[in-house]
Amino acid sequence: MAKKGKRYQAALEKVDRTKAYSPAEAVALAKETDIANFDATVEVSYNLNINVKKADQQIRGAMVLPHGTGKTQTVVVIATGAKAEEAKAAGADFVGEADLIEKIEGGWLDFDVMVATPDMMGQVGRLGRVLGPKGLMPNPKTGTVTQDVTKAVEDIKAGQVTYRADNAGIVNVPIGKVSFDDQKLLENLRALHSRLVSLRPASVRGGYINNLAITTTMGPGIKIDAPTLTDEAK
Repeated sequence: MAKKGKRYQAALEKVDRTKAYSPAEAVALAKETDIANFDATVEVSYNLNINVKKADQQIRGAMVLPHGTGKTQTVVVIATGAKAEEAKAAGADFVGEADLIEKIEGGWLDFDVMVATPDMMGQVGRLGRVLGPKGLMPNPKTGTVTQDVTKAVEDIKAGQVTYRADNAGIVNVPIGKVSFDDQKLLENLRALHSRLVSLRPASVRGGYINNLAITTTMGPGIKIDAPTLTDEAK
């Protein structure tokens, strides 16, 4: 642990905590200060000036990043008949109905995303206590409750990410891996930023983005100059 602490402190010393870096500088510095001995995830954190207790200020959804996330997602689809066959053809890892629901109720959770057709949500609903705390419950806002299971599965496999503001207005989203080249990370970052800026609630007064930072799995946070990123994302 002491060795890890020293490495982190050395990485932290490379970061000017009083500075908001340009997007390109921030991406490069995040990769430079990565201390993991594996291909770490690069994540962006937004602190938004919103009140999620107000229905019109809840930020939640999904999008496919231009270059994906570098992670292969395991997808479960709850569907029947033709829709189940569509899911299999689209590349879903597990497809089923009551049998698969029972398996999940029994504690099986070896998947990253669940997709369900609307007609199956009555049965999937009983998994709420199991899936809800893990963020795995299908939801129309993230495109995981849908009749178009082919698009849902293909989007997830192509690098779809979900975003959701927590009670403090914080949104954390992965934008790739340290092994990605800088340009790919920048393009993913700009695409995500463009989406979140477009979702600014009309009722928000004053600034929308309080703080914005980028980090790697084990690295220090690096502030990004949000106005500069907004200009680049246009």
